[in-house]
Amino acid sequence: MRLKISHTTEYRYDDPVQYSLQRLRLTPKNQPGQIVLHWRTIVDGARQEAGYTDHFGNHVDLVSTNAEQVAIRIVAEGEVETEDRAGVFGPHQGFVPLWLYLRETPLTRPGKLIRDMAKASAGDNELARMHDLMAMLHETVAYRPGETAATTTAEQALESKQGVCQDHAHIFIAAARHLGIPARYVSGYLMMETPEQTASHAWAEVHLQGLGWVGFDAANKICPDARYVRLSTGLDYKDAAPVSGMVVGKAAETMSVSITVAPSAGQSQAQSQAQSQS
Repeated sequence: MRLKISHTTEYRYDDPVQYSLQRLRLTPKNQPGQIVLHWRTIVDGARQEAGYTDHFGNHVDLVSTNAEQVAIRIVAEGEVETEDRAGVFGPHQGFVPLWLYLRETPLTRPGKLIRDMAKASAGDNELARMHDLMAMLHETVAYRPGETAATTTAEQALESKQGVCQDHAHIFIAAARHLGIPARYVSGYLMMETPEQTASHAWAEVHLQGLGWVGFDAANKICPDARYVRLSTGLDYKDAAPVSGMVVGKAAETMSVSITVAPSAGQSQAQSQAQSQS
């Protein structure tokens, strides 16, 4: 499947900002299940300081402002060709050792509720148990935007029984690690029925014997397919957030996000022709 993606993030400040530094993880990479056909990132109101690959293998751009700015606009866009691998990403690669993905973080530290959910998951093997965990989590935590924040922990989200994809991913990761299974957070895009979206997507991956990394999207109760595009990974949201940073000063900040994920024009035309011939 060929997907066309446009991701715009705008920051506005009520007073001029003299300095800010933003970390952008907005560039997908060629990897199992996806090929980046073309991609670009345009930043208005800031300048690029550096670009590098971090320890998790994510491409990162650092952009900064050093003059009085009242607005910053970041646009990432391009086309990615994907394939359905039934959620299987494959063997572990990179400089980060696999055992690091067993480490708890403040956002993924399991409390009693998560430990109980992990213990209740069942299956003849690890893969079956992870599917059962995903199903339990999907049924327990309702998808409700605006009820949690970026700082909400996995245990807090499970206690409230509501949240967004970030919370589903954190809970799943915390439970898997409690069971001794390496797990990581994945940030990316998902093509949905409505092309226009107000946030990027997130899911979890666990490392299973014989399969390697396998994705689980508990928010949608599905393993990632050709509708998914991976951007970045990490131990939790903080390691993989598409945009993060700091602002020096007391100016109040307003952020807006606009995302479009849809089949490319060529893909849509090919599908229409196939349907007319069938």
